[in-house]
Amino acid sequence: MYLEYFQLKQEPFNIAPNPNLMYPSNRHKEAIGYLRYGLRGSGGFVMLTGEVGTGKTMVSRAVLGDLPDTFNVAYILNPTLNNIQLLQTVCESFEIPVEHNDDHKVLSDALQLFLIEQDKLGKSSLLVIDEAQHLSTQALEQLRLFTNLETNDKKLLQIILIGQPELQEKLNTRELRQLAQRITARYHLLPLTKDETFAYINHRVIAVGGSRPLFDKKAMTTIFQQAKGTPRLINLLADRALMGAYAKGQFFVDYKTTKQAALEVFGGQLDNHLHRNKKVAIYSAVIVIVVVFSLMLARYFF
Repeated sequence: MYLEYFQLKQEPFNIAPNPNLMYPSNRHKEAIGYLRYGLRGSGGFVMLTGEVGTGKTMVSRAVLGDLPDTFNVAYILNPTLNNIQLLQTVCESFEIPVEHNDDHKVLSDALQLFLIEQDKLGKSSLLVIDEAQHLSTQALEQLRLFTNLETNDKKLLQIILIGQPELQEKLNTRELRQLAQRITARYHLLPLTKDETFAYINHRVIAVGGSRPLFDKKAMTTIFQQAKGTPRLINLLADRALMGAYAKGQFFVDYKTTKQAALEVFGGQLDNHLHRNKKVAIYSAVIVIVVVFSLMLARYFF
């Protein structure tokens, strides 16, 4: 709705994980570097963790988009599966035909044969599991067994686990210590800093054809305070603020518009920064009134 008004080619703050709009912060570049390093090695597991909305899926897609054609990639988005369902999903993702797909041994044998054949053809096989914190202990152990398939110099299956911090906690348990020891590269993605948030907002605007900044400094500060550096929340707030500026006929987003956007996005549950600012303003006004009133009384009596 506001694209033509602000002369933009597409929505700059769409929450879909589009690698073309990724802001290359130091954290995100490091995460990409760690994943690439892990995939170049001969190990079985690479792990990427981070809080909700920090850009894990964006990072993984940037890495996958840069892989050579020699990689077969299977991507699992819903890992809330039992062992049989996990095997079925892996085989389906690699497009492995299996006649009796409810038999654990048949599925395992089919996967093993596929991996061996692909290796003979000079191809690597990669399994990516998003939201991996939902995997059961039994499913994670089964994944470890998948990586037992190997040649003299490499694993036949590499696995990227992407998940929230709970995944780290799960892998720290005694039951999964063997899997944890097979993780050759791991990275925990943190939220953006204040300066990175400013750069992130301006980068997204420029990336979709914007010719000028659309947010003033106070607006971006408010977005950082409310989103706490989390890219997904930054996108939600910035998009709503742009809509608000468009509705008001403004050519840039100011503090007042951003504050209203935050109220709408968070349903009135604002961070204490705004509440503190409001209290300070009220207290300042009260002090001014008291001082003026005192001066008037002093002049009257003296």
